[in-house]
Amino acid sequence: MAHLGLIGIGVMGSAFALNLAEEGHDVSLLDRSADKMAEVVQDGQDQGLKGTLIACADAETFVKSLPKPRSILVLVPSGGPLDSVINMLKPLLDKDDLIADLGNSNYTDTEKRVADLENTGLLFLGMGISGGADGARHGPSIMAGGSRKSWARVKGPLQDSAAKYEGDPCCDWFGPGGSGHFIKMLHNGIEYADMQLIAEAYGLMSNGLGMNAAEIGKVFKGWMDGPLNSYLIEIAAEVALATDPKTGAAMLDIILDKAGQKGTGRWSVIEALHLGAPASMMAAAVEARNISADIETRLQMDAAFGPSPQAISTSKTDALVALEKAMIAAKVCAYAQGFEVLARASDTFDWDLNMAAIARVWRAGCIIRSVFLDEIADVFDGSGAKHLMLAPVFQAHMKTNAPALQNIVVMGLSNGHSVPAFTAALNYHNMRRTGRSTANMIQGLRDYFGAHTFERVDALGEKVNGPWHD
Repeated sequence: MAHLGLIGIGVMGSAFALNLAEEGHDVSLLDRSADKMAEVVQDGQDQGLKGTLIACADAETFVKSLPKPRSILVLVPSGGPLDSVINMLKPLLDKDDLIADLGNSNYTDTEKRVADLENTGLLFLGMGISGGADGARHGPSIMAGGSRKSWARVKGPLQDSAAKYEGDPCCDWFGPGGSGHFIKMLHNGIEYADMQLIAEAYGLMSNGLGMNAAEIGKVFKGWMDGPLNSYLIEIAAEVALATDPKTGAAMLDIILDKAGQKGTGRWSVIEALHLGAPASMMAAAVEARNISADIETRLQMDAAFGPSPQAISTSKTDALVALEKAMIAAKVCAYAQGFEVLARASDTFDWDLNMAAIARVWRAGCIIRSVFLDEIADVFDGSGAKHLMLAPVFQAHMKTNAPALQNIVVMGLSNGHSVPAFTAALNYHNMRRTGRSTANMIQGLRDYFGAHTFERVDALGEKVNGPWHD
């Protein structure tokens, strides 16, 4: 079995070290905290894991403990902390030694690190890892990018430790440079959109239909029996059904409505804009978190412009049926946007990304795992459809559920509810299915004030000016 090094024994690092050891791999550990390392080593012994965990006192001891060529996994915060680790290791390593970054690094930084380290004879692998601490311990989804040589070095132990879907490891190599971290970034962008949809559905049920948290939890739980079966819906039910041990109140009623973020959703939107790909649902989710953070202004605006969202007059039964269908349509739109961005990146950066393989890697272990991903993998494997929604299975989903999405958006907006992700999904679908758009007016305006030219519908490919320039 492989003997790996792992630097960074925080929540994720300690969980992943135990995972590797459980699979029979020996792991040398390095962290600033000797106590954390000692605790993980003891945990491994207490659990009777097959592999050995070795706490190292310093970087030199750590490097010397590893067989050559060395393979070192790093689970520290991206940016400066990661650069510090790399700079610490470089003088101690030999040619063909490998450093693998399992943190949430920006893919552009990974591209630079791959180039810089390979110029010195070292190898560097950028890997997105999803699933949180529980996934790191029991099987995450892993998306790798870098050279094939780098991937071959650690493929075995990583696939051993990854989540399994019907026996297949949710861990793969996707291409050179920063491709793995790009895929993880887009995973998180879809995750942002998915979570925002859930929050908006919760708001419509709570503020619009007057349902309490427990009732809402039961609705989410019921959705697990249909196309919405997914990890995020599953835990949304658990969050809504939970009670506060301190007060006995619903836990949701105790949580401050101020959403945090670590940047990957924002990066997804920025990169989509650079690539010219739609990401309106991700953008809506990021903006909603940004606005949620400014509680003081929200409270002032509430006082100045209230009242708060109004009750929805539609029957609860009809509204909940429509809401489930709207969630299905919107979730399809979120995946469609994510895969559009991935396809554009693949073409732009010559990565030749395997979209079916990406969908398969996301089927277990990761945060956005859902029953849709099997269908998505099948679409990209065999249908030849250029766009997800052009595949028969997703055409059927949208034809069945898009009318409910429109009804929910109208219902929400007409009663003062903020539903930015639902609205973005509807607008995206409406724009994508419009054969003759209103962009002709934009082209006319651009030509009028800037002589930018346009194409005529009866002379495609020819750039002309309008009569206003005669």
